[in-house]
Amino acid sequence: MIVSAVKYVLFDVDGTLMDAVENQRRMWHRWAARYGLDGTEVYAVALRTRPVETFAAVAPGEDPDACLALLHELEDEDVRTGSYEAFAGAAELLAALPADRWALVTSNYEHRVRGRFARTGLPLPGLVVDAAAVTEGKPSPVPYLLAAERLGADPTECLVIEDAPSGVRSGLAAGMTVWTVNGPAAGEGHRHFTTLAEAAPEILKLMGWTREARPHGK
Repeated sequence: MIVSAVKYVLFDVDGTLMDAVENQRRMWHRWAARYGLDGTEVYAVALRTRPVETFAAVAPGEDPDACLALLHELEDEDVRTGSYEAFAGAAELLAALPADRWALVTSNYEHRVRGRFARTGLPLPGLVVDAAAVTEGKPSPVPYLLAAERLGADPTECLVIEDAPSGVRSGLAAGMTVWTVNGPAAGEGHRHFTTLAEAAPEILKLMGWTREARPHGK
């Protein structure tokens, strides 16, 4: 893949731009307590499955719609009251990118993303592709392909920044350049950085975008 053709950046959110691990752990423990389940065991399942699969595995006798409604309630409460922290370098990186050349591609919902970004002070792009926007989530290529379509970009022009194996597979299946950040390498991306701060200057260098030198008219 010729990375010099890259013109757009597509970011995952949780684990990539902000640290929400403790929030997710606390939320799943609270969810488990409502059903009299062990929070540690439930969270271990939730880390590797989608919510509907988690419910089937840990609470097969419960109404999945009720399980999901409770999960959404707890997540919305956490957005209002939880503590969130953006990863080092995230604010500066996003502020340096033209708003119409990057997007968020998340398995969460846009109103929660906007709430978390407001809490952390991170700038928002013009496009957020969330769980409600697609019929297939990561690792399907659908979320990233939809983001490219809405940006008017060819998939080969897109750089995906991810932290999780499912997101890496999604970006690769979409035919995009994929870089991974934060912690050990997650999947077979084209390049890996141990932190987002380490990746930030390389992203800007690849795009040729800085606060001082942006594309004409941006």
